[in-house]
Amino acid sequence: MNIEVNNNSKKVLILSCGTGGGHNTAAKAIQEELLAQGIKADFKEYLEIINSQLKDKVNNLYIKSTKKNGKVFKNVYHLGKIYEKTKLTSPIYFLNSLNKKKIYTYIKENHYAFTITTHLFAGQALTAVKKEHHIHFLQVATDYVSIPFWEETNPDYFVIPSEELKSDFIEKGIKEEKLLPLGIPVGKQFRIEYNKQEVKKQLNLDSNKKYILILNGSMGFGNVKEITKRLLQNIEDYNLIVSCGNNRELMNFLNDEYATNDRVIVLPYTNELGKYMAICEVVLSKPGGLTTTEIATMRKPLIHIMPIPGCENNNADFFDKREMSIKCDNIKQVITNTKKLLENKELQSRIIENQKKYIVGDTCEKIADIVIKELNRGSCSGKTIC
Repeated sequence: MNIEVNNNSKKVLILSCGTGGGHNTAAKAIQEELLAQGIKADFKEYLEIINSQLKDKVNNLYIKSTKKNGKVFKNVYHLGKIYEKTKLTSPIYFLNSLNKKKIYTYIKENHYAFTITTHLFAGQALTAVKKEHHIHFLQVATDYVSIPFWEETNPDYFVIPSEELKSDFIEKGIKEEKLLPLGIPVGKQFRIEYNKQEVKKQLNLDSNKKYILILNGSMGFGNVKEITKRLLQNIEDYNLIVSCGNNRELMNFLNDEYATNDRVIVLPYTNELGKYMAICEVVLSKPGGLTTTEIATMRKPLIHIMPIPGCENNNADFFDKREMSIKCDNIKQVITNTKKLLENKELQSRIIENQKKYIVGDTCEKIADIVIKELNRGSCSGKTIC
């Protein structure tokens, strides 16, 4: 595509929220692509603009809600679905609409010509702004379901994960003409091919050993301790790479528990997950929308570990029904299905072929095309909010 954007005057703002790492990761993937195409793009956590202390409180509250098998999160999500059916404006929209002046002022003072959001909260705030000012924005869903209150947003474009989900969003009251089934944006590291042996050397891993990667999101949720123990007991000839994300308690426990066991590699937060996925035979993961899409984009045999109740159930169901993963609801199923998948090469191939069928790898490029088109409109400039 011929880019005509005046890079000195036109900037893009990408807003997200840290309630789960996937929203921020998707936002940064879009930023990465825009920057690669020469477009000035800034990433900002929505609540950081409003109040940094509030941001930390909200993010910590989310983390606490997912503890103990996500019981609190499940109840809140269920209440959201019930409230949604009343067709009344949600309290969440009201709270985010209170931030419209701060958001608009931030956009105006920093001369942003276009805005993107990967989170409901920012989408609601931008919708409130749009009722009073001439702005345009693009919104991105990062789960394989229309979560409660998406219908309270009014973006110019709404990027959703799949054509097969359009009816779900339309039934919630979202206009079909806004929906763009382009997939979920993932970073470049998940969209390139790796040489497995070369990557093993780069990561200082034994080229003769086979590995299983265990992922549980940026905060290391899930019963990873028990899964690791049971896999070691029941599956031979494979080493385990256990990603702990930012969960220091989990990382310290595993480092102590397996200090003398060379079959377990404890991995802290890393920006090179694509490489670790590339060298593994099978990936076990919590079914977050973003992480799941990254794995499928890498075309890896996938076991979905017990989901946090709510949208993660929908993510796991979407993949399981299309045979892009194997969904497990308990540890026994995790062990049984991991063994089955490792032993069944035909099943591995079938999962990978279905991932190729349903999961695209060019979402970021397509979003960039839309942004460039908007920036090239005569009404968009560094001095005009559009």
